Amino acid sequence: MTIVPTALHRATAASRLGLLRRAQLETVLRGVEGKTRIALYVLVGPGQDPAPRLASAQAFATRRGWTVADRTFDLTGPTDPTTRPQHDREYEAMLDHIRTLGAGLALAREENVL
Repeated sequence: MTIVPTALHRATAASRLGLLRRAQLETVLRGVEGKTRIALYVLVGPGQDPAPRLASAQAFATRRGWTVADRTFDLTGPTDPTTRPQHDREYEAMLDHIRTLGAGLALAREENVL
């Protein structure tokens, strides 16, 4: 049997994961002294130029005084994380892994906005 999450379930999970991500990031940033080095990562649709989204992410980092060490992007295509039913479990596992590294994930846009 395949269980397809409802829109409400996805919204609730995204809200919970968003709160988890923000709390984790705040914890990490409270302990950071000196320059904060980050990497920019954006999602774009097939054929979409990543430059505007990278510029938005750069502006987000600049407003916070962060040093950008690297920039990269992925194409959404058929593996668009907002449409995969397993996304919430994978995202939570990734947040847990980032936490074990003593790091945080800062998003210029909320999880459900591509």
